[in-house]
Amino acid sequence: MRSILIVEDDVTFSLMLRRWLKKKDFDAEAVSNVAKARRLIEEQGAPDLVLSDFRLPEENGLGLLRWMREKGLDTPFLIMTGYADVPGAVEAIKEGAYDYIAKPMQPDLLLQKINEAIATQAPGPAAAQAAAEDEFIEGTSPQARELFRYVELVAPTDMSVLINGDSGTGKEYVAHRIHELSPRRTKPFVAIDCGAIPRDLAASEFFGHIKGAFTGALADKTGAFAAANGGTLFLDEIGNLDYETQQRLLRALQERKIRPVGSDREIQVDIRLISATNENLETAIAKGTFREDVYHRINEFTLKMPALRERKEDIPLFARFFLKKAGVELRKDVQDFSPEALQLICQYAWPGNLRQMRNIVRRAVLLSEDSIITPRQLSEELKENSRGDTGLPPHPVPLRDKESERERIVQTLAQTGNNKSLAARLLGIDRKTLYNKMKSYGLDQDS
Repeated sequence: MRSILIVEDDVTFSLMLRRWLKKKDFDAEAVSNVAKARRLIEEQGAPDLVLSDFRLPEENGLGLLRWMREKGLDTPFLIMTGYADVPGAVEAIKEGAYDYIAKPMQPDLLLQKINEAIATQAPGPAAAQAAAEDEFIEGTSPQARELFRYVELVAPTDMSVLINGDSGTGKEYVAHRIHELSPRRTKPFVAIDCGAIPRDLAASEFFGHIKGAFTGALADKTGAFAAANGGTLFLDEIGNLDYETQQRLLRALQERKIRPVGSDREIQVDIRLISATNENLETAIAKGTFREDVYHRINEFTLKMPALRERKEDIPLFARFFLKKAGVELRKDVQDFSPEALQLICQYAWPGNLRQMRNIVRRAVLLSEDSIITPRQLSEELKENSRGDTGLPPHPVPLRDKESERERIVQTLAQTGNNKSLAARLLGIDRKTLYNKMKSYGLDQDS
């Protein structure tokens, strides 16, 4: 659970904000001034994010930010401010604050800024939400929360885990996250792409070989099992292994011993196995291409990776994450998507999942001539397929039929990832009217 420190002298507002954040699955603590914030950080360590009012008694939020940066703490810092203090908030951003949010605050905008600030921060001691290798964030949708709750449950064990999911959904990130949360975290994490191993070299890749074992074996080679000894071995696309290699793999897992190719000496190994596949291995078993005994050995616990189209709430978050990453990598000053571009992104089905999104956003940033990405920079497949993928029209269709009004609002909010500004535009109403209608229909305005 990600931790947030609230620094706010308005006790009533602070209590309300803390309760709201706890409902959103954050571990929130609140203090009333900078001195108490410093003391709490010194005693408990830095949180995942600081949410501080700008105007505070004795010392403003900028003082806390400066103190944290002097201490070498790069914790994401959000400034809350009234209209009159916006210049001070801008100064705070210049000194390292992630962003500011004006009072009175819009709950969905605040949640968006919090998630983006945490997601774009490098992994720290409190919570590692992004993986450098896969450039992946976890998301906040119900599907994401359930997945990573299971990750936290299984990580401390030594159970073999099978991760099922489409290509590009972040399976390697999840495997790495399990390793990071396990007692083996200080030992190696070794990843092998089983689909890229030639059949005649599989044994060497897994178990190693000695010099002269076969033509081309010019030196001893350490295999993946030995390299991962004490740690975690991740076998991606395990369904691509041939039958003979599966048999060798099973023996190594059962006996916890390996024999390098060409050697007469067995080596004891201790690894935790995590596997991944985008295939239905039960179907492969029925066809005779995958061994049932291997399946049960690697599948002590199953994790299902949701496709991006199944977690539409996370689409704007991922898109903006990849936008920031691409902006840094390509040295382009790109700030956000236009409402029209974000509409296309939210409506698209993303068959290639996160990998496809990362590539499309990166291309759009490269083509950008301004600080805002417009539909012009997005790939043609988004423009051509967005309507058919979601059932939403490309232009606003006003709410006219009161009998179906609630259903239309729920559907549109789901399709836009709960982006209320975009939903209001699609429904042909303004944001205030949408909030009023949500209230009248008993819909959660803070979700």
